[in-house]
Order: sequence, then structure tokens, then C-alpha cells
Amino acid sequence: MNQIFPHIQPDPTQWPVAEQSRDRAGFIERLNNFVFDNITKDHDNIYDLISKTAYMENQRIKINPWKVDPTDEKVYWKNISTELESTLQQENPKNAQQALLNKIINRYDEEIVGHFSPKTFKFARKFLTIFFKRLFCRYFAPGKWRFGKKSDLQDKIKIKGNVELMRTLFEKGTVVILPTHYSNLDSIMVGYAIDTNVGLPHFSYGAGLNLYNVEIVAYFINRLGAFRVDRRKKNPVYLECLKSMTGYSVIEGVNCLFFPGGTRSRSGQTEDKLKLGLISSVIEAQRLHLQQGDDKKIYVVPLNIGYHFVLEASHLIDQYLQSVGRDKYKRTRSAGPTFKTIMRFIKDIYTKESEVYMSFGDPMDVFGNRVDENGNSFDKFGNQVYARDYFSFEGELSPNTQRESVYAKLLGENVIQSYKKFNVILSSNVLAFTAFHLIFQEYKDIDFMQMINQTDKVFIIEYDFLLENTSKIVQHILKMQDKQEVTISDENWQNPAELLTDGFNKLGIYHAYPVLKLNSQNQVECRDLKLLFFYHNRLVNYGLEALMGWSTYQF
Repeated sequence: MNQIFPHIQPDPTQWPVAEQSRDRAGFIERLNNFVFDNITKDHDNIYDLISKTAYMENQRIKINPWKVDPTDEKVYWKNISTELESTLQQENPKNAQQALLNKIINRYDEEIVGHFSPKTFKFARKFLTIFFKRLFCRYFAPGKWRFGKKSDLQDKIKIKGNVELMRTLFEKGTVVILPTHYSNLDSIMVGYAIDTNVGLPHFSYGAGLNLYNVEIVAYFINRLGAFRVDRRKKNPVYLECLKSMTGYSVIEGVNCLFFPGGTRSRSGQTEDKLKLGLISSVIEAQRLHLQQGDDKKIYVVPLNIGYHFVLEASHLIDQYLQSVGRDKYKRTRSAGPTFKTIMRFIKDIYTKESEVYMSFGDPMDVFGNRVDENGNSFDKFGNQVYARDYFSFEGELSPNTQRESVYAKLLGENVIQSYKKFNVILSSNVLAFTAFHLIFQEYKDIDFMQMINQTDKVFIIEYDFLLENTSKIVQHILKMQDKQEVTISDENWQNPAELLTDGFNKLGIYHAYPVLKLNSQNQVECRDLKLLFFYHNRLVNYGLEALMGWSTYQF
């Protein structure tokens, strides 16, 4: 039975993210000062810094404008360039340039920092319950009324990991959750699960600015504690504002959630490389706590999200193959929805069901050490360690950029290891992985991109051959589970045939056409090898290919 935890703080008005929102103006003012101090520590020449920022922003506006961009952007940055030049004629150019830098920082922080409305959150709870019931629950399932009750949806959200410890740590310090990122659904899916199943207050989280292009989505995200992330902006001032938003929120006790991979996984593979900038902000926040005489600890919890389907998978894998295949890859343009595909989608909404897994890794401190229920940290040898010692030199607390970059790298490595260990392997993952490799073994003598470019070809696998190989894969995975190297789903792993049936029923539902289909001749058909490759990628990096004696592909 899927355990549902009671809420540790039922009143949304008392949550840290709500308190931050009530003091938004004061928070932005403090954040501005924090960003300014960080930037001026690393940049002596403010003139060059502003000049570079204005140039990069003008290029972005020209090359990649979005509907959601402020209407005055072009004029604003033109005025910034003019004001910057005028500072050279002033009596104290440095002061004038610092004032101009503060002006830019404030504009960015006003853009990034979001709001949290308890009233909107309560409405979102009800709306998302209806929305997710449509995606994960079947209409008129046996013994259910229509799409079922909220409790039926909660049972579709499978929670794995030491949730009790995470809930205990929430009351002892500030918790930062670092999820994997596969879909645009991730932020709201994780937020909903944390609230309804795990019983924790809402987290501040990053949301891509592209989501704000849809007005109704923007309305809710703006009021649900999200801070805006514009991945087009690569200038140093904006990047420091974004990094500081996370770090300073944590300093002020706001529990945060951000995706350390930076963006959705285009390949479908679990992240094995992370952006260390945001991770380093958590380490900086822990040091600043100690320097301010506060022993409050920050705890990091990796989270691996597992879906049987990703709605935008076709778009994501197309981008990935284009990036790795370059001129070898033949990109195909989608014809868009047709009456037939729309009707199929509506039918699937009513007849299909699925689940999502939220697999929480073991909580750790900001150095990657394990922690116990009292919040104490222990190294890999079982010795208790103290955060103060990591930041001290000759008994004195002090910042050290090089030292903290090493800590960020170590924490990142521990998070990646946790992603791999707590990746919940689903029936659809096993089906896609096995089927793709059986097809590849048949075509391994031709170039990989040549194989993947055969968009009109129907690839055939004999079902008995698929079942035989699936049975072997299952045995390898179960051995890995016994050694606590992987996590498996709640499906029937003792019966590979039943596991395959479950995989066929759930793999990539809601796509225009089935990723894999069993025909009347007891053969498995694949009409979209790119999508099969996407879902197969969830099980790469476990060495299963070598265990099966299969050849591996090369781009």
C-alpha cells in the first residue's frame, strides 16, 4: 500500500515561501545587496561588466525575442548603454557605474522573484487533482466512479525512499530538493506530490520563462512560489542574480527545489552531469549561516522522477539527435495534430492509466555526507563530522572559492550516484530497453544515424524472442537490486510476461501512435524508433548491454 503522510504544517499562510512572499519588497532589497556584494567581489571593472551585459542582452533581443519579454526591453538596454557612456564624463565614474549596476540587478531580481498566494495554492490543489486524475487514472475503472477519488490519484503517485527522515529534517533545518528533469510537468508534479503524499510545505522552485508564454499557466505559476528562469540570458549579472536567488532564499530559511541538470533531459537519460553554479549557492548559504553565528543546517535530498510517458518526448529526442548527429541526422517535421490523433488522445485519456514514481534519495548535508534523524553528519567511514570544520582554516571561518568549488563537485557527484541508485526501473523502461537493443543488434552493421533516420520503416521483433531476452534482463536487474544498486517499481518482477504486458499498456501512452505494438501474428511492431530510443535511454549506464553481450551504438 502506498503510504500517505499527514501534513506537518497544514496552514499554507505559515509556510516559509508564504512568509517570503509577504515580504517580497524587503526580500528583493536584501537580495539586491547580496548580489551586488558577490558581483563586485569578482569583478573589478564594472564598466566592462555592464558593457558586456548590455551587448549580450541586445543580441538576445535581436536574435531570440519572446512574447513574454517586457515591451520596453529594447529601449531599456539602449538607455543603459547611453547611461554607461555618460558615467565616463562624471566626477566619480565608479560611483555612477555602481549605481547603474544596482539598477540592472534590481530589474533582474524583480523579474526573477515570484509570489506565493495561499488562496491560489488551495485552488491549484483542487485543479491539479482533477488534471492529474485525467492523466493517470482510468475512467470507470473497475470498482471506481468516473476517474476515481483523490485517494485513487494519490495511490498512482508512488513514493520511494526515506521520507520519514526527510520530514524530520524539515523541522531541524532547511531542505533543498534536487530532482531529475524530464518533462514540463515536473515542477507541478513534484509540488503536488510533496503536498498531497509527502505532507511537506510548498517549496520555492525555478520555472522556465518559456512557460510564461501561455497566459493561464503564467497566472498560476506567478502565484505559486516559482522564481523565473530565463535560459537565454547568459550574461554574468543575470547568472549571479539567478544563483543568488536560490542561495539567499535558503539563507533566509525558504525550502527550495531546483533542477541541477539545468534543463529537461533531451535524451531521456537520467542526468550524469550537473550545473555546479546553483549547487555551489547551497554550499555558500551553509557557510554564511555559520559566519552569522547560526548553526542551522542545510540538507540536500536528490529526487528521481519516473514516468511511463513524457508528453513532449518526440520534441526532446529530436533536439538530442540533432545535437549529436548534426548533418548526419535527418530531422522530420511534425505534421501537427490531425482529427484521428486528437480522437485517439481523447480515447486514451478515458481508457489508459499509469503512475508516476517519486524516489527520494538518502538525505545528505551540503558536502554529500549522510545524516541521521538528529541532523548529524557522518563521513563514509562512519565518523561524525561538522560543517564548521569544512569552512575553517587554522580555526577561523573564511570563504574560499577554490575550496567551495571542490565541495560543489563532490556534492554533485553524490547527487548523480543517488540518481542512479534511486532511479525506479519501470516495466516500460525494461520493454523499451530490450526492444531497442534487439532491433539494434539486427542493424548494427550500418551507421546508427542511418538506422535512426528510417522513419517510414516498421521494425519487427518476434514476441517470444523479446520475452526470452526480457527474462534475462530482469534477472540482471534483480541481482543489482539485491546489491542495492538500483530501485525497482511495484510491478510483478517475478513474472517477465506480466511485466511485458504492463509495459505495453503503459509505454508512451498519449503519443500519436503506440511506441510498440503487438500485432495479430504475435510480433512486436515499432513504427517510431526515435521514441523507442528515448524511452530506452532511461536504462543506459547500468552496464546491462555488456551483461547481455550486446554491441553498443556509436554516434
